[in-house]
Amino acid sequence: MDLLLFFGAVFLASGVQACPKVCICVARRNYSRHIADCSYKDLHTVPVGLPSNATTLTLSVNRIASLQEDSFVDLGSLQGLWLSYNEISTIGKDTFGSLAQLRNLDLSHNQITDFPWQDLRNLTALELLKFSSNHLEKVPAEAFSTLKELRSLWLDNNRLALLSEGTFDSTPLLSLLQINNNPFHCSCKLWWLKQWLKGTSVSTPEKESITCETPKDLRGHVLGRTLALDCTLPSVQLTYHSILDNSVLPDGLSLLLDCGAVGNPLPEIGWRIQTSGQTVAINGPNAEEGDSLAAARTEEAPGRFRVFKNGSMAILKFSKADEGVYTCRAVNDVGSREVSVEVALSSSENAADDLLRNDIQASRPRSQPCDKDELSQPEEKLVVIYLTPMGSKAATNGGMLWGPWQWGRWIVLFSVALYP
Repeated sequence: MDLLLFFGAVFLASGVQACPKVCICVARRNYSRHIADCSYKDLHTVPVGLPSNATTLTLSVNRIASLQEDSFVDLGSLQGLWLSYNEISTIGKDTFGSLAQLRNLDLSHNQITDFPWQDLRNLTALELLKFSSNHLEKVPAEAFSTLKELRSLWLDNNRLALLSEGTFDSTPLLSLLQINNNPFHCSCKLWWLKQWLKGTSVSTPEKESITCETPKDLRGHVLGRTLALDCTLPSVQLTYHSILDNSVLPDGLSLLLDCGAVGNPLPEIGWRIQTSGQTVAINGPNAEEGDSLAAARTEEAPGRFRVFKNGSMAILKFSKADEGVYTCRAVNDVGSREVSVEVALSSSENAADDLLRNDIQASRPRSQPCDKDELSQPEEKLVVIYLTPMGSKAATNGGMLWGPWQWGRWIVLFSVALYP
């Protein structure tokens, strides 16, 4: 009896809690590490009754097919979780969300197609993450955004055709990245990865196996070496016109801003309007197919900011309330650039007086030149529309009509930005 009590006391002193019969639980290094080894047990589910103070849990080489929200709910001290060589295809949301101390997570050699990427947000201590040899088809751009301690990331032997630009930007300590043996589609959307692989200090083993699967004419090309992609960032030019055509509206001034962009692939153009009273984003044409500029100015046309397929934008009945920054943004698969112009309406005889009085900061010149290979911040320039009162006029030939407050002339104080 005394001997039984003695072994019981030793068991409690060791810090080892209850352990499932199929597992081996041990404490090491002055009891700071508590290991639960349940590998090679032909398990179909995560066993219940695991010690809550376990710091390492090994479930590798079993037949586990799914993980649920409560699979590890009582294991908040885990630092290492090893699940390789199972049959995992389903992982419930919040399965790993409570494992804030986790440093190593190995899910390699399973059948994972969809992963609850939001679970990674709480795993800020994670240093190693292995997804090798699964069926992953996509990884969200923000998947690793909180993993500041991540050093080793394994995404090899999956079904990834694309990785979004910036996927690895939030992992400053990353030193090893495995992305080989994926069926990459080598379009301009992957141009950034080609450039990243050429310049990164992160170790990327088996680079000869980071190849294109599609398109057919690029199959087998090594992404960081032999691949040639004809891709260029957009360049943007913003110009303006004082009238939309050869007529002048009798009920107010109209302004046309032309945004021209080139790049490969051809960029898509959107606009952002920031005035003192509102911010408006227009991400594509809102004028109907076949609309003319003159038709856009009619009362029947919805909205006062009309964007056309060629990138032009008409501001109808321009007034003081429309003063502000007008930004044209060009986007293609390689990246984006934008250029802005600040428009102000002057009603005085001396536009320079208005500038001094309003102290418009956008007219300050750039301090440094723009690097054409960088995604630059927009350069703001200033255009002042100088409105001069004029008397009523009527053309005898049925032509234009002039109202008492039609614009008389334009003054351009700075040229509009052009990105190379």
